[in-house]
Parts: sequence; C-alpha cells; structure tokens
Amino acid sequence: QLVESGGGLVESGGSLRLSCTVSGVTVDRYAMGWFRQAPGQERERVSCISSSGDGKVYYEGSVRGRCTVSRDKAENTMYLLMNSVRAEDAGEYFCATYPSNCCDEKPDYWGQRTQVAVSS
Repeated sequence: QLVESGGGLVESGGSLRLSCTVSGVTVDRYAMGWFRQAPGQERERVSCISSSGDGKVYYEGSVRGRCTVSRDKAENTMYLLMNSVRAEDAGEYFCATYPSNCCDEKPDYWGQRTQVAVSS
C-alpha cells in the first residue's frame, strides 16, 4: 500500500515536500516514481528512483534542478522535495512502485494521490 501526504496550498516560489509511505514491502525493494496530473492533462512522470545499488534518480525536464527524491528506510517512506514551485506544478501527485528495480517499465501499484495547489 502506498499513501501520499504533504500536499496543499504552496506559494509560488516556495517549497513543498511530499511523502509516500509504503507498507507491505520495503521502500527500497523496487524502483519507485512520482507522477503528477494537471487538470485536463495526461499523467506525467516527475521522477523515478531505481532500487539498484546506485539508487539512480531520473527527473523530468521541467523539475530537474528543483527536485530531490529520497528514501528513508527507517520510515519506509519516499520523499519528493521541490523548490521554486511554479504555477504549472499544481495538480494531483501520485507515487507508484515498479515491478522491478528498473524505471523503464510501467508502474504496477499506485497511491491515491495528494493535491498540490499553487498560489501566486
């Protein structure tokens, strides 16, 4: 089970931190990703962290340099920290797990989402 939290109203230019708490499996067992969906748009991947030894992280172009994804094994939680938040970052954010340690496959389990709104 994946449960997102940390969404809400964020001021433009501010920061947000989202959490994805994992149960039933360790947070580093499989690759995990953050996705978002803006109103009227398709869901897009924001980032993916592999579960291979190097823990490589992929960031989608518009968030690269503003986002950091990390995992806390003690909390069994994955985090997304985003700085310099923009209006276009608003939307529903989902976390997901992949069936292996590879980010090239399709996710197989999804959280229920957390909503992010951005104020100007």
